[in-house]
Amino acid sequence: MIQVYTGKGKGKTTAALGLAIRAAGAGLKVYIGQFIKGKEYSELKALKKFKNIKVERFGRGCFIKKTPAKKDIELANRGLKRIREILVKRIYDLVILDEINIALHLGLLDLKDVIQVIKKTPKKTELVLTGRHAHRKIIEIADLVSDIKEIRHYYKKGVIARRGIEF
Repeated sequence: MIQVYTGKGKGKTTAALGLAIRAAGAGLKVYIGQFIKGKEYSELKALKKFKNIKVERFGRGCFIKKTPAKKDIELANRGLKRIREILVKRIYDLVILDEINIALHLGLLDLKDVIQVIKKTPKKTELVLTGRHAHRKIIEIADLVSDIKEIRHYYKKGVIARRGIEF
């Protein structure tokens, strides 16, 4: 099954991580590939406690606001290559591609390459793609799409990102 968590609301990665923990608790093997992200986020410390969850990151950790640097493109494509390898080996029951929708939106990855990876996902592997701006073609392919909508966000009141809540 292919799942997509997208939208402007908070909670896409959090939902995917919740699924990872649930799967790990059931004895399933989980792989999480984080695109764009490169900083030490709090969830990484927690996930290290699970022997059946593996996390790899394919980003520098900087926020990309304009044209991505060549290094950002290289890291994202290295990540997609790694995902292909992971899927071919059929080791993991759940594979999460965190922020891959943003990587696509920013032009770090080619849509046809990502769709090819999605279509080659083994039938017994659950594949989850997170991030805002999910491409309509990915939405069409997916078996489940959750569009997380922002109704109100405390950032607009000046609340900054908090350790353990946003990172």
